Amino acid sequence: MEIKSSSSLKVLLTMASLIVVLAGIKAASAIVVPFLLSMFIAIACNPIIRRATQYRIPKAVSVALVILIIVIFGFMLAGLVGQSMNDFTLNLPEYKSQLANELAWMAAQLSTLNIQIDRTQLLSYLDPGLAMNMASNLLTSLGSVMTNFFLILLTVVFMLFEADTIPKKVHIALANPDIKIKQVDRFLTSVKNYLVIKTLISLITGAIVGVVLYLLGLDHFMLWAVLAFLLNYIPNIGSILAAVPAVLLAFVQLGPAMAGVVALFYIALNTLMGNMIEPKFMGRGLGLSTLVVFLSLIFWGWLLGTVGMLLSVPLTMIVKIALESTHGGNWFAVLLGDGSEISAKPDPEKVTS
Repeated sequence: MEIKSSSSLKVLLTMASLIVVLAGIKAASAIVVPFLLSMFIAIACNPIIRRATQYRIPKAVSVALVILIIVIFGFMLAGLVGQSMNDFTLNLPEYKSQLANELAWMAAQLSTLNIQIDRTQLLSYLDPGLAMNMASNLLTSLGSVMTNFFLILLTVVFMLFEADTIPKKVHIALANPDIKIKQVDRFLTSVKNYLVIKTLISLITGAIVGVVLYLLGLDHFMLWAVLAFLLNYIPNIGSILAAVPAVLLAFVQLGPAMAGVVALFYIALNTLMGNMIEPKFMGRGLGLSTLVVFLSLIFWGWLLGTVGMLLSVPLTMIVKIALESTHGGNWFAVLLGDGSEISAKPDPEKVTS
């Protein structure tokens, strides 16, 4: 009886401690989010620094070049997005007028089939301003984080300079260093591969979206390309969210037929990138089930906002690898896994038979 009560008390204390920690992280998200961004940017950029040192380029020079590229890319991105949002706002009355005409035509076609629709109510649902609201909400939430842009860059610089010594410090500081350092190396390798591959695929996806939408004549194609690039980091639903405003604007500007073409293009692109190219390069290195990836998207989005959604997969990988290194949390790490542990263990029924 005492054993059961002590185990129950241990579970309750663990749950209470976890709630306190999560509440503290959420309360300190203004500090935690920039730090996490800095850490993952440094992890993604560190292979470039290492490759540069192989060519005997001084670390200070390579770090300065990487930071310069990040700054130029960031300002170019902000300029393109800002200009597209301003142009969209100026063209919004024209889009609403075009949408009213499209809905009038659609209502007339449906009335011939004895299907009556309320154009006013439908117009409120298909307000073209919704397309910009979806984009602006995401970009605004990211922009609020990027107000600490120079603090993030400064933190990245220090992290890149310390990148070579951190594993050695961990090796000395941790008990059971032979076991722990393998966990650290596995975490760094997994996150680095994920971020590098995901960034390259997101860049390719954004570039293809921009070129195709430009050839189709859709307005603000650069904004939709940037949106496709950013939302591609969000697993499962990111590509769907990126397609919605572009398809809605295509319906308003180019008509229902071209909206269908744009929708088919997004479906084909996301099928190609998400189901063929990305798994080929990513492999099964993540070790996370699809359900866990989706639930982690919801959890980290609630805890850390938009940045948490973008970083949900690497953050969950950190938790899983940390749990695997502890005896008490190993069972939970198995639940987070992709099922490879099941195939690795022999079936008890087959063994007994």
